[in-house]
This record gives sequence, C-alpha cells and structure tokens, in this order.
Amino acid sequence: MAVGELVERLGVVESFDTAIEGFKVRERGLSAGQFLVGLACCQLTGGDFLVALDRLRADEVAATIGPVPTPASTTAAGLARRFGPAQRAGIEKAVGALSTRVLNLLPRARREALLARPSLDMDMTEVEVYGRAKDGTAYNYLGQRSGRPHAVFWAETATVLAADLLTGREDPRAGGGALLARAVAGLPAGCGRPRVRMDSGYFSLAVAEAVLAAGCDFSIGVTRNPAAWRAVTALAETAWVPARGMPGAQVAVCDYAPKSWPPGTRCLVRRVRHEANQIGVDPRARRRGAIPVEQLTLALDGHLDAVFAYSFIVTNIECTDAGQLVELEAWHRRRTDIEDRFRDAKHGAALRHLPSGDRAVNTAWMWGALLGITFSAWLQELTGLPGLTGRAEGALMHLTRLRRELINIPARLISHGRRLLLRLPANPGLLPQVLARLRKLPYPA
Repeated sequence: MAVGELVERLGVVESFDTAIEGFKVRERGLSAGQFLVGLACCQLTGGDFLVALDRLRADEVAATIGPVPTPASTTAAGLARRFGPAQRAGIEKAVGALSTRVLNLLPRARREALLARPSLDMDMTEVEVYGRAKDGTAYNYLGQRSGRPHAVFWAETATVLAADLLTGREDPRAGGGALLARAVAGLPAGCGRPRVRMDSGYFSLAVAEAVLAAGCDFSIGVTRNPAAWRAVTALAETAWVPARGMPGAQVAVCDYAPKSWPPGTRCLVRRVRHEANQIGVDPRARRRGAIPVEQLTLALDGHLDAVFAYSFIVTNIECTDAGQLVELEAWHRRRTDIEDRFRDAKHGAALRHLPSGDRAVNTAWMWGALLGITFSAWLQELTGLPGLTGRAEGALMHLTRLRRELINIPARLISHGRRLLLRLPANPGLLPQVLARLRKLPYPA
C-alpha cells in the first residue's frame, strides 16, 4: 500500500509510459510503466527470481491493493525483450522527470541544499552467474562468469540516473563518458555544477575529459605509480593537516599531475598511520599496496613500529587552502555511498542474481532492482522516515529493514459496506504514519 500510494502520488506509471516510446502494448496487456513498477514491487516484497512474480500474482490481496497488475513470469520475460536501447533511454528520461517531481515536493531549504552542487557517483559491480553461459556475461579478471551493472547515482538523493549492464570483460571506462552524459541530462534544471566521484578504476585522461565535456568537475582515485610516490616523499611535514572524521589520517596536496591532463589538475594525498602489527601477512592484502615498499619491508622485519598507508586523488576542484582541502577529501571519501547502494540493490532487492539467459531480460531485472531502491529512497525522503526511526537526516534505511517494518507486515483485507478495509495488527509499525504523510502530497498535474 505504501509503495502504491507513492507510485500514484508521483504518477510513476504515467511518467514511464510517456517517456518510453515504441513499446507495443497488447489488448489487456501491461504498459511499459506497469511492467517496470510490477518488477520493482516484486523485488521490494522480497522476490528474488522471475518465478516470484507467479507467487505474487497468486496472492489475491496483493492483486487487489497492489499499484499495478502483476505479470506471470513468462509474460514478464516476453515484455522485457521489448526493451531495446530506445526504451531503456526512456527509463532514464522518466527517472529524471520523477526526480524533479520529488524535488518539488520537498521543503524549500532541503530542495535548495540538494540543488546547490549535486554529487554524482559512478561505479560498477560484479554479479556472478552459475551454470551454463548466459548471454551478456563473460569471465572477469577473477575467473568468475559475471555481468557488470554500471550505474551513476545522484548521491544526495540516492537516485539512480543512468545504468548499463556490461559483461564481466567490458571496461567501464569505455562507455563511462556516454553514461555520465545521460545521467547529467537527468538532473533537474537549475542545479549547480555537478561534481563526479570515481575510484581508481576510472583513472584515465579520456574519463577526465568526458567529465569536463559533460559540464562537471572530477575527483578520481589514482592508480599508485612511481611519479606519485616521488611526489609524496618531497612533501614537507608541515604540509599535512588532519583529515575530518578519520582518526589518524592526514591530507596534503602534492606536486603531481598526470601528463597531458587538463590545466588545473592537482593531486590530493591522504596518509593513515597503522601499527606494524596491524599489517596483514597475506601478500594480497589491500593495505599492503598502500604502504611504500621500503617502509613495508622495515615494518615486516621489525625495524619500524608504525607505517603510513597512502591514497591519491586527482581533481580539478579548487582546494588551495587547508579548509577546502579537508572538505574535498572528506567529500570524496563518501564515494563509497554508491557501494552501499549496490549492496542494497543486491541484498535488499535481487540484483545478486541475473535470472535469465537473455541479456535483455537481465537488463530489465537490473532496472527492477535499481528502481526498487530508488522508490525506497523517495519514500523515505518524502515521508521523513529516517526521523520516524530515530536516524539522522539523509541516513537511509536499507531495503531489508524497510521491508520488515513497512512492506511485508501482516494484515487482513475485509469488505464492509461496499468498502475495502485493511485490518492492521495491534502494532502496525510505520505504515499508518507513512500513509498519512503520503496522502498529504498533491497528485501530479
């Protein structure tokens, strides 16, 4: 009921149907918007494979109060195959329009804060598949047959703006520029210049130039290289200032910029002190690669009690004084928000599987998961759910908790006086408050 009220108040189905062109709708069949909402709702309720649609479809109460009719699993696979590049572009266009609609429903102060300077996070995740080879999957560098959801999120609103499903062998840098341009097109009008955060997997001149071409600023992790290490050794001890929110960490700007990169590119470096006994013995340990080889050797031989681990970031964002430097490094560190979004899509929704041997079906399934966590973020933003649960502003509940406390709760649907009434348990959780707040929202014009 809560998701259905959200879908109705935002006009989600109508937005998808308007934006997605060329989708053939059969008589008594589902529209593109109904299909996408149905797929997202299936995953929101805990469905993890296409067959879960059949179980949801058999639930008479869900069919009565659900926002859209639930398709059979075989029908859903057929509908998913109708989504080509043009239809997937329509999904992104509709999400952009809905994001603007959500923004306009928020209080003015919150809306202005979100529009000031959006943060865009771009990353990909691995989804391993098993059994026979599936269309659109390939062996990755770990030897796993997998697909790679590649997405851009608007970090402050936890909204997915654009996404592709790559194979496990495809380099995300190749199509990263086009993906980012599509994401920027989905931002509301009137927002400030976006800032893009990426990890070292995107460290390349082509990616930096694509970010600038899209009208954004970049902040990209650096692959550790000899030139960066030399720049760190040349830093004076007075150049380091304490980092924010990370005990034992310090930040500085070093004299390193990749060759031929855009003018104004500078390199931030962060160092974190670690006791020698905290260094892992496994040579593949991630921390070992962040420690200079000479320090690592001395520490492992017992000649040093502590060492520093270093991380590098290249950016064109202004950070000339200590305050800007600390702020920028702390902001870039929040890049891991997208990893939490992917984690929620996998364990809260069902992006941990690619359930079909058809790439088009798996792409639709991926969008069902991403829309599921996006609906969750919109629901919490519009109803103030973090405040209702004692969480700080902007701290989202994971979908597993939202499902337990709001979506999958027991109730009875009864008919009385030609009206349908929902009988909730003695402790109904968040549903009454959430519904009351959603019903105060205006319908779309």
